[in-house]
Amino acid sequence: MPIELTTEYGKVFITNEVISTLAGSAALDCYGLVGMATRKQLKDGIAELLGRDNLSRGVEVRRENGRLEIDLYIIVSYGTKISVVAGNVQTKVKYILNDVVGLHVDDVNIFVQGVRVAK
Repeated sequence: MPIELTTEYGKVFITNEVISTLAGSAALDCYGLVGMATRKQLKDGIAELLGRDNLSRGVEVRRENGRLEIDLYIIVSYGTKISVVAGNVQTKVKYILNDVVGLHVDDVNIFVQGVRVAK
C-alpha cells in the first residue's frame, strides 16, 4: 500500500519499493560504506554484498501506527569507525527522505552485516 502525500496540485503516491531504492542510494553516497547486504541470514558467516541494481533488497520499510521506520542492512569498510558510518547513513537517509521527498521518517535503523576491505 503506497504512502499518499497531498500537495496543492493533487495527490502523490509513493510505493515502498521507491522508498527502499531512495534510501539505498542515499546510503551508498556515505563514506565508509562498502555496500548494502541482504536481509536474510548470513551464509557461512559472510554477508552477501548487493549490487546497485538490488539496493531495495538491503532495505526494509515498515509503517506501523502512523510511523515510518526504515531498516538498512549494510557492510562497512574495514578501518572506519562503525558508529560514525552508521550515524552518517542515518543522517543522509533521513535528510533525503524528509527534505527532498517530503516524507516524515521516524526511525532509520542500521544493521551492520559485515566489515570488508574497500577496493
